[in-house]
Amino acid sequence: MKKVALSRVRPALARFRSLVGGKTRTARSNEHDELELARREIKEKNQGLEKLRQRLREKEQELRRLQAELSGAGSERPLPDFFERDAPVFFVVGQGKSGTTWLRNVLNSHPEILCKGEGRFFERDFVQVAPLEDLEKGWLKSVQPTSLYGAISSSGHLRTWIERSVWTDGEDVDEHLGNLERLAVNYFLTGRLSKTDKRIVGDKTTFSSGEMLSEIGAIYPEARVIHVIRDGRDVAVSMIHHMWNYAKDAGAFYDLEPEDLEKRDAYNEDPRSALAGGLFTEKRLNKLARSWAFRVGKAIEYGPALLGGNYAEVRYEDLLREPEEEIGRILRFLGAEASEETVKRCIEAGSFEKWSEGRERGEEESSSFYRKGVAGDWKNVFTEADKRVFKRAAGELLIRLGYERGYDW
Repeated sequence: MKKVALSRVRPALARFRSLVGGKTRTARSNEHDELELARREIKEKNQGLEKLRQRLREKEQELRRLQAELSGAGSERPLPDFFERDAPVFFVVGQGKSGTTWLRNVLNSHPEILCKGEGRFFERDFVQVAPLEDLEKGWLKSVQPTSLYGAISSSGHLRTWIERSVWTDGEDVDEHLGNLERLAVNYFLTGRLSKTDKRIVGDKTTFSSGEMLSEIGAIYPEARVIHVIRDGRDVAVSMIHHMWNYAKDAGAFYDLEPEDLEKRDAYNEDPRSALAGGLFTEKRLNKLARSWAFRVGKAIEYGPALLGGNYAEVRYEDLLREPEEEIGRILRFLGAEASEETVKRCIEAGSFEKWSEGRERGEEESSSFYRKGVAGDWKNVFTEADKRVFKRAAGELLIRLGYERGYDW
């Protein structure tokens, strides 16, 4: 057997190894490509399956809707889905012209919150000052003649039915009326909420008699309540303009004395001269001051006592001075998202400039619902006689709330 020199074998062996190694790398590359292709095919199939599942879900929803329609067209009427919805409920309350509408606008702009007003759900004895025949005219058709609770509790037929029903024999009629009020409030609030993509619902309604918080505490104790408080003197200034604009002779409902109308006409003709003589008659200012003191005074007592941690207060003046901090606090109180970005967006959406159609705060438009939007305007309006009237009627509450330290203002 011939011996082959190692020097002659080595080059051939190197070429063989190179050839074999090259084929192996090529095979591996092909395997990798095939694997990637398989992965893409699987991904595309999964995407197709997900689209198919989505179409099936849509068809199932459509089928349920059609079944509900067919059921409703038959002898049985199913309850709306929102009856099963347990939505967080809140109420914004306060004396008229205290900033409740401003807060409503801010809250309603939040992506999670639906807030409307005025629902007039509570205050059983509330009756609108205008006769019903007047409320059938023009824009007054949207004004409630009574509260929902008043409508339920004053229904003679409903009360008689409860008194005589075998299902309520010997039971407290007023308790049943209160329970029906609760069901009705929840029905209207959650019914409207179900038509949105929001999850928290609330109503803004101003005080009428001072009994609102006691009724909420008895009928809807788990609801959250936000009480907006404003200096009663600024409330009086804003309210007299509001009453002038919504007087009966202007096609609205406030029944003003001739002296009130004289002051209104004088102000519209020459504001500067009218201010020198005062905007209020003694009778009107005394009534406004007493109303503020009575209703706000009751609310700050009833709120904490009846609602505990579900009651919160916010000052109009603090909303002006520190809007981000106060709105953030209120949103957290309601259980809503309260990031810095969201808070700023809500404040901007509810700003005075937006709702007054471009006016700056402090720029007065007497005929507008958003008249001026400032704090401390009473100092530019009150005469010495006005101060004496207000001190006598509501000075104690001003001190209690910290608006004054004493009576020497």
